[in-house]
Amino acid sequence: MTPPELDMNRLRWSVAMESALYGPDGFFTRPGASGPRGHFRTSVHASPAFAGLMRRLLVRVDEALGHPDPFPVVDVGAGRGELLAAIAPHRADFGGRLRLTGVDLAGRPDGLPPEIAWTDSVPDGIVGALIATEWLDNVPCDVAEAGSSGFRYVLTDDSLGPAVSAEDAAWLARWYPPLPPGARAEAGRARDLAWASAVRAVSRGVAVAVDYGHVRDGRPRDGTLTGYRDGRQVPPRADGSTDITAHVAMDAVAEAGIASLVREKRDGDPYRLMVQRRALQALGADGTRPPIGLASTDPGGYVRALANASELGELLDPAGLGGHWWLVQAIGVAHPFGAGDGSMGT
Repeated sequence: MTPPELDMNRLRWSVAMESALYGPDGFFTRPGASGPRGHFRTSVHASPAFAGLMRRLLVRVDEALGHPDPFPVVDVGAGRGELLAAIAPHRADFGGRLRLTGVDLAGRPDGLPPEIAWTDSVPDGIVGALIATEWLDNVPCDVAEAGSSGFRYVLTDDSLGPAVSAEDAAWLARWYPPLPPGARAEAGRARDLAWASAVRAVSRGVAVAVDYGHVRDGRPRDGTLTGYRDGRQVPPRADGSTDITAHVAMDAVAEAGIASLVREKRDGDPYRLMVQRRALQALGADGTRPPIGLASTDPGGYVRALANASELGELLDPAGLGGHWWLVQAIGVAHPFGAGDGSMGT
């Protein structure tokens, strides 16, 4: 008899996410899938300024590495390759040394510039930069509900399944404050493992994760699992018709990355964990509106500057994209944000 947690109508959410997002007819992998851009707005899609600011980060990484040739930049969870396509025009700034690689379970997007490589797994031995923008929130995870005798898995029909595994129970006890009965949490052990594996792929350089997230003192009490379709937030569905996402426990992920380096006796600089607003400001983003006097002396320049300020304003908005978390881990090099700059900053 099929166990209740594997009944196709009563799945654990980790199983449902894996199938619904990445199966043969998955939301991101089925033929003709539009990718993230067709369903929700990310920093990459909001403004070309985001790629320009990433270029500034890459300049810092390149300098810390001593200008390696080649200089690989690997985008994990690359979607339709939008970030890499936006970075590609800056290749001349690096003397042609940039080697751009997108990593995604979906096939190579049509129309992607030929200089961008594409693969379904993170390459080893990276001496450069690994970037993961809104990847970890789509790594499958389980939802658990607190009870008087511990946590139980929440199933896709919103009923309760079996008690959580010993590993998930230990993870929840470490990374969540005590929760009252009925409160829900996402068990993020799989995200920790995914990030630790990505960090290990960097021999020397910097790994950056940008995502919806939270830290221990600010964990939501009702969970964050949700769906997106056609630009709207919708209930998550396990049939492949919606994106399924949940916010990331960024402090747990950060510690997992450090622990993976410690186990391998490798040099890992303490990570920086900051909100996007702080990270982009540290890279030179301003977002200040141009002086109104410019409209009379240089109308075209004023309009361009105003549009740029508006785009940067969206990237910096603490109630929106500016509230995303940045986890920046340096491996064997000086940290691109300096000693302690912005750690846990809001």
